Amino acid sequence: MGSKNKLKRFKENETFSNVIQPTRQEVFDDTLKLKGNWSKSFFKNEQPIVLELGCGKGEYSLNLAKMFPEKNFLGIDIKGARFWKGAKTSLEEKITNVGFLRTQIELVDLLFNENEIDEIWITFPDPQIKYKRTKHRMTNPEFLKKYKKILKPKGVVHLKTDSEYMHGYTLGLLQGLGLKIEYAHHDVYGTTNAPEEVTGIQTYYESQYLAIRKKITYLRFNFS
Repeated sequence: MGSKNKLKRFKENETFSNVIQPTRQEVFDDTLKLKGNWSKSFFKNEQPIVLELGCGKGEYSLNLAKMFPEKNFLGIDIKGARFWKGAKTSLEEKITNVGFLRTQIELVDLLFNENEIDEIWITFPDPQIKYKRTKHRMTNPEFLKKYKKILKPKGVVHLKTDSEYMHGYTLGLLQGLGLKIEYAHHDVYGTTNAPEEVTGIQTYYESQYLAIRKKITYLRFNFS
């Protein structure tokens, strides 16, 4: 994507009512007015909130919002030029239960109150295989602490990935921590009992993976 296109998208994002771009000062000074008030002030309802971390183009958040109109969805990514498409589409299609938040995922525990979130989706994250990159792996113990803090007591985390490594790493870590694994499968398109929201929605890259018969893994767990 050219720099002119990126700038155009950044400018357009500023006009979108469904896009929030907090400053670092708001985040670190704890002055973000939406914190603790996302349902009431942003979505204008009291429906459960579901986050998608690293939402990319926003395809998954958008389609989850269509599939579950009784829930609110918030796609989070630092790359606003990517989720511009999902934000624009949701406005055009008048899908009011989805929004987008431009920030670093590492700050997620500073943007929401304790027990404010009902579910978290992590879709096709970078597995960060190299040892020096493990601090960025989105299911490492530090990230899990952040998720537990903002999730409700029985809040659920979903991990959908094409990386067998990421799936195996997370599964082993969860088992070691004694966390409740609700569902786990290394090939969700090769089984008949996969949840509809897992196989019924595909990102652009996911469809490419499937075209070359790459297996898609999925697991769901909670902290109770």
